[in-house]
Amino acid sequence: MSASAIVVNGRSYRWMEQPVVIVCVDGCEQEYINQAIQAGVAPYLQSLAQRGTVLAGDCVVPTFTNPNNLSIVTGAPPSVHGICGNFFYDAEADAEVMMNDPKYLRADTVLAAFAAAGAKLAVVTAKDKLRGLLGHKMVGICFSAEKADQATLAGNGIEAVLELVGMPLPSVYSAELSEFVFAAGVRLLETVRPDLMYLSTTDYIQHKFAPGTAGANAFYAMMDGYLARLDAFGAVIALTADHGMNAKTDAAGKPNVVYLQDELDAAFGAGAARVILPITDPYVVHHGALGSYATVYAGAAVGVEQLARRIAALQGVELVLTRAEAAARFELPADRIGDLVIVSERLTVLGTAAGRHDLSGLEVPLRSHGGVSEQRVPIILNRKLEGLDPQHRLRNFDVLHLALNLAR
Repeated sequence: MSASAIVVNGRSYRWMEQPVVIVCVDGCEQEYINQAIQAGVAPYLQSLAQRGTVLAGDCVVPTFTNPNNLSIVTGAPPSVHGICGNFFYDAEADAEVMMNDPKYLRADTVLAAFAAAGAKLAVVTAKDKLRGLLGHKMVGICFSAEKADQATLAGNGIEAVLELVGMPLPSVYSAELSEFVFAAGVRLLETVRPDLMYLSTTDYIQHKFAPGTAGANAFYAMMDGYLARLDAFGAVIALTADHGMNAKTDAAGKPNVVYLQDELDAAFGAGAARVILPITDPYVVHHGALGSYATVYAGAAVGVEQLARRIAALQGVELVLTRAEAAARFELPADRIGDLVIVSERLTVLGTAAGRHDLSGLEVPLRSHGGVSEQRVPIILNRKLEGLDPQHRLRNFDVLHLALNLAR
């Protein structure tokens, strides 16, 4: 095993002196943790204010799962790794597709680099959609809670996961899906003891429950207990989030939705523009594929400036950026984001056509993410940091740097 530094995507990372656990809590804005601490159900997280490090930073825009998880494990923005949504329009294939295939990844991950150098790696993600991307070229353990019952030595580096964890296979729409991730992390640290482990949860609870509610506090109490157990094994723990979460409703609890495709079809005719919603994934029950970020491709009949003016006039729209402006401002791959990027206001989401969104699964008022309003996220470590530049703009994808290079 090499003890030298690993360089990935222009950043250098020191070798682990003790196990390092990176935790991405899906949809975790700081207020969830604040409220759980205030309620007295998160004593471990509360203790880190004195003996650890509690910071805040920005995640990448669009504030969705895939771009941010890949930014965290590559230590770089989407302009480097290429993953700019959960879903996108593949211009070369002329198809709207999920962005789960590792063929879309344009950079190496820190995880794969350490594994190639001889480190023992483990990745546990809640949803299976992330597993292929996070585990790309990585030799080690890599499985999802969603399909833990299907894990094999050949495909995932581990078998008999349900027996190891001691939990039944959880529903994809449950708090238990995230709990399985934490429980698996504890058991792996206890048995396999990886040098570097990445745990990524799901935001099902954050979509359903606001900070300080009973459902949210119960989730963070569960998480707090598992983090304390990971700490007890001597691990360096660094926690962040892929995005925050906000209510997207009016005062009566009705979803605030701007249906962009309907608006553009009405103004310019069908086929004048194509609206893509990068939040789209197979798990739409809790958000109806509605988020605060969209991209628009102009057709031949209407100019980009015309489309931009029409969209900017819509109530609830916060930003309308050209391809070049969005790529520069949000560090995005320009060839994968359309002619325009649209960001809605904090309480508003963007849709395509009303008839294409099934909101029947929403049991509670809509909460979602995607825009700049969900960009601020916690960055928390169970160690003090040495050498942190106070002028440096912290990003969630700095977390590996903090844990490996600055934690003491």
